[in-house]
Formats: sequence, structure tokens, C-alpha cells
Amino acid sequence: MILASQISYWQAIVLGVIQGVTELFPVSSLGTSVILPSLFGWNIHQNDAYFITFLVATHLATAIVLLLFFWRDWVRIAKGLGRSLRDRGIGADDTDAKLGWLLVVGTIPAGILGLLLEHSLRGLFASAQSAAFFLMLNGLMLFGAEALRRRAPHTDEDDDRRVARQVSFLNAFSVGAAQSHTLIPGFSRSGATLGGGLLVGLSHKDAARFSFLLATPIIGAAAALKLPELLGSSGDGIRGQALVASLAAAGAAFVSVRFLMRYYETRTLIPFGVWCLAFGACCTAYFLAT
Repeated sequence: MILASQISYWQAIVLGVIQGVTELFPVSSLGTSVILPSLFGWNIHQNDAYFITFLVATHLATAIVLLLFFWRDWVRIAKGLGRSLRDRGIGADDTDAKLGWLLVVGTIPAGILGLLLEHSLRGLFASAQSAAFFLMLNGLMLFGAEALRRRAPHTDEDDDRRVARQVSFLNAFSVGAAQSHTLIPGFSRSGATLGGGLLVGLSHKDAARFSFLLATPIIGAAAALKLPELLGSSGDGIRGQALVASLAAAGAAFVSVRFLMRYYETRTLIPFGVWCLAFGACCTAYFLAT
């Protein structure tokens, strides 16, 4: 039996930083959490019960950082949803309400598919070698999104207003459903939502904003559902490491979201696609050779 104490505090810091970065960069946090322990020679496996419990803290920390970073947006969205419920409809110019319901529509299929497919897909594709292969496919997905994207119109509207006007409810549902394949280690949730945003005509910056807003309830809800495991017997011997990892993840996530929101003002997904292809190919070669 693998003991939870085999995650040291140093490993917890490394894993926390990696999760905080790769959850927001389009390079697959799940795939990285499968690949790196194998590269480092750590006796940690993606499907070990204690490790999944440990990851709950890092995911929750990332969701909290996203919520705080976009808190002004969430206040407006909450007020907009309240108005729409009160009025039993979305006003023609109420873009806050429209954006709120877009997020609801995008969250529902992602949440349902996650509950139905998460354990089976993780169990089926949990090896480091398969994660490296799917990471290469993730790179191709990013290249494809750039090649097929629609050019975003330039307007003087604020960011959320542009997103609400450009994205339809069908678009939001499709982006949410497309995240089902990101349950496979190697595919990126943020990469799927960013690519989906580009395909429906959002700019890179607006697609990133929509992606991060959509990720907040999805990551937060998934972590909250498993939080009792961390507080219960499954968390015995791992809570200290989980706390340290969550603090590291929160710091890394804050730096990452600040960097990415500026990066996407002028840059594209191409560098991340190159990284996924190169790193995935190198890891695949290494795992085949060893």
C-alpha cells in the first residue's frame, strides 16, 4: 500500500505551483500531473486515492483565485442573473444577465459529462505515456483553433459586453460539451475553451476572459464535491502537504492569470501549441526508451 506520507512538503510545493500554472495555461494540468511524477521518479500515481484527495486543495485554491481576480465581473453577473429571474427574461441590453446565463449553459454539460466520464477516462488513460501522446494532440488542437478562428470585430465595448454579444447559447453549450475530452490526461480545459472562443469569433483576450470565467464554477464545484474527502479519513496524513500545495497553487494561479490576460492582448496560442508538441514528443520518446 502506498502511504500518503510519500508526498513530501517539497513535492507538495512543486505540484502546487505546477497545478496553479498548468490549470490556466492551455497545456493540461491533468496531463502534467501524470507525466512529471514519472519523469522525476516519484512514487505517485494519478489514480491513487490520497493523491486525488491532495489535488482537491490545489484545484479549490485555483478556483478561489479566479473568483477573486474577476470579482467585479462576478458581482455584475450575479446582479444580472438576479434581474433576469425577477423579470423572467433577459433584457435586450442586459449583457451581464446574458453573460451569466451563457456561463450557466456552458457549465451544465461540462459538469454532467465530468461526473459521468471522469473516473472512467482517468482510469483508462492514466499512464504517463498516454498523457504525453494526448499532450501532442492538444498541441494540434491549439494549432487548429488558430488556423480556423474567425477574426474578432474591434469595438469600443467593454470586455464582458463584447463576449455576451458575440457568444450564443448554442456556442456556450458546445464549448461546455467540448470539455469532455479534456478529462483525458493531456488535453487542456483552458485550451478547449480558448479554442472554442476563437472559433465563434472572440479575440484572444475575450476568449481568455470567457475561459477563466467558465472555469471558475467548474473547477470550484468539482473541488467542493471532493472536499469532504480531504476533511475526512482520506485526508489523514496529507492535510499539511495539501495546505502548502494550495498556497503554492494560489500564488502561481494569480501570477498566471495576470500574465495571461496581458499576453492574450497581442499574442496567440501558437507558442503553447509548440510546447505541447515538443514536450509531448520528448516525453513519448523517453517513456518508449525506458
